[in-house]
This record gives sequence, structure tokens and C-alpha cells, in this order.
Amino acid sequence: MAFPLVFDRPLLRRRLARAAALGPADFLLARTAGDLAERVGAVKRSFAVALDLGTPTGAVAQALAGAPAIGRLVRAAPLAADRPSLVADEEALPFADAALDLVVSALALQSVNDLPGAFAQIRRALKPDGLFLAAMIGGGSLAELREAFAVAESETTGGLSPRVAPFVDVRELGALLQRAGFALPVTDIDRVTVRYATPFAVFADLRRMGAANALAERRRVPLRRATLLRAAEIYAARFSDPDGRVRVTFEIVWLSGWVPHESQQKPLRPGSAKMRLADALGTIEQPARDIPDKDRPETDTPER
Repeated sequence: MAFPLVFDRPLLRRRLARAAALGPADFLLARTAGDLAERVGAVKRSFAVALDLGTPTGAVAQALAGAPAIGRLVRAAPLAADRPSLVADEEALPFADAALDLVVSALALQSVNDLPGAFAQIRRALKPDGLFLAAMIGGGSLAELREAFAVAESETTGGLSPRVAPFVDVRELGALLQRAGFALPVTDIDRVTVRYATPFAVFADLRRMGAANALAERRRVPLRRATLLRAAEIYAARFSDPDGRVRVTFEIVWLSGWVPHESQQKPLRPGSAKMRLADALGTIEQPARDIPDKDRPETDTPER
């Protein structure tokens, strides 16, 4: 089945190369890499072969360097200039089935066009009981920028064009992991607020993150100066703190899943519990017929 081309992937790689040449703004990636290393360290097992997939810089490799739980770490990234172990696209993994014990990724998979397909390839590349752990930019990110540009563009051009990526929603990720064949899927959100002196400082840092517009349906003409200035005015007016600094919200979505294995925990069979719920709650169990009508819970289930 064909998937929609939301992102211009060749352009995205050029954006990342430009960010590296400018000197990347890597504070968000460094924070995420540190958190990822802590999460891997909390897993009480070892991983003989681990893959760092698509992370734009060597931040994750540095954070995991010397980790006793990891035997060999392979880094696959889209840019050869960043000296990864191999150059690879997240949408076309060059690994044999069941070749890896751990796959990690930081702030890369949000720009994949076929995310279900990428998850399925990661699942196939992992051994039974292998772990997938990733952080992605979430749907609540850059809400301030999205609003400022939407209003500014409608005022100056009479229409709207896509400028901020439609990041995936956390509620969808668990289902996508299960669809790809992962067991025990877990997702959670880390919201980070960053403050800047001016909106133009925000724009500059996004360029140095490689996060400039790489949408396939973007408008193919230069941004009007009037639109940019008006967006900066709206941003400053709506999203400034009392000291005049402006806020930027980043939402980091964490997701993890395991390749199924017989050693993993499984839900108990109905009726196999060894303790009654009433005992666990410290209450007295009463048959339903002995509960007065006024104490019966209301329900929306229709009577038959």
C-alpha cells in the first residue's frame, strides 16, 4: 500500500547538512540523549549488538559510550559527513532479520514518511526479546510558531501554506507499535519549554536544528518579508513572558516495545487470581441483591 509523502527526504538531509555547517543547536538532542541513556541503563539486561538509528548527531553514541549493558554499538545516520558506522535511511534498513538486540533513536523518526513501515522493519531486525526505544518530536511541539505563522500568512497573503510538520500524536504510537508486532508497548511525554530573547532567535535556532520547512507540499516561493515580520510581531505579542522573552514548547514523545518472547510477562487468565478484590481493597463484599437501590451505581447500559 502506498503511503503519503509528507516530507521531502532529500531536502531534509540538505537541511541537516546545513545545520551541521552552521554549528548545530543541539541542546534538545543532548537532553534527549542523556535521558535515553538513563532509560537504557534502567533495563536490567545486556544487549550484545545495539543500533543508534537516524539520530542527527553523535549525541546518543556519546551518551551510551562505555555503557556496561551494551556490547557493540552501530550508528546508522543519513549523512556521511557526520561519520556514522554506516549511511542508511530510516525507511530502508540494511539489516538481516533478528540481527540486533537493541534499537534506539533520538529525534529522527518524526520525519519518516512511512512510520508503520519503519516500525515493521525495526521489528524484523530485532531478535526475540529485543528492545526498541525511541524519542520523537510530538504533536504539541512548536504550537506557538504554528499559530503565529497561520495568522500572519492569512493576513499578508490571504491564505495558508504548510510550514510546521504534522507531528505524530502520542495516542497513535502505541497502536502503531502493536500493529508492527511489538509487545508491551509504552509511550509517555516530556514537555520542554525554552525561552528566547526574540522570535528571530527562535527562527535561527530552528535552522541550526535542521528543522526548517521540509514538507513536500510546502509553497515553493521565498517567504515574504512582510509575512515573517508579522509572524514575529504576533509571536512576541501572544507568547511573551513578563520579562519580554518568548516561549517555545517542544514535546518529546518516548516510545518503547519488545519483540515477543516466551519469557515476557503475560496477562493472567480470567479467574486465576489468588486474592479477592474485596480483600485487596479492605472492604466487605456484598451480593448485588443485598445492595439498596439508592446505593446501586448508575449505568448507561440499556436494560434488556
